[in-house]
Amino acid sequence: MFLIELYYRLLKILLTLLMSFMIAPVSLQILSRYTGIVPRYIWTEEVARFCFVWIVMIGSMIAVRDETHFNVDLMPDPETHRQKGISNLIVHIAMMLMAMVFAWYGYEFAEFGFMQTSETSGINMLSIYISFPVAGVTWAVFLLERMVGDMQLIFGKESPS
Repeated sequence: MFLIELYYRLLKILLTLLMSFMIAPVSLQILSRYTGIVPRYIWTEEVARFCFVWIVMIGSMIAVRDETHFNVDLMPDPETHRQKGISNLIVHIAMMLMAMVFAWYGYEFAEFGFMQTSETSGINMLSIYISFPVAGVTWAVFLLERMVGDMQLIFGKESPS
């Protein structure tokens, strides 16, 4: 579990760096539109969009680990630890199916992106498209960790939470 924790911390650092990095192209866009001080750069919009895609995907990875993603309550509130474990396990299995879809089809999407380059900046699109299978695999790893806790609740052992 040490490696998972280390990976989780790396994701948080990457998210912070990407948010910081995105400030530059967005600031250039604003300055060029409203002041005329800076010439209009076309690449800034594209770089900001690419950063945003990675920010969303890394944010979703962190949300799965923290369980801060949105929830829809379809089942009644569990009354026992065992019911809570079963309820959580059902949700985590459904999320795992979605993680597998992202990993499988995201890989195909990334292969497609490998053959393309951005017209404006010349960036290979694999650098953006790879975020989808990476997210799927990361969700699966974090969900497996959660499912172990669910099983501990179901079988009466203390959950690590």
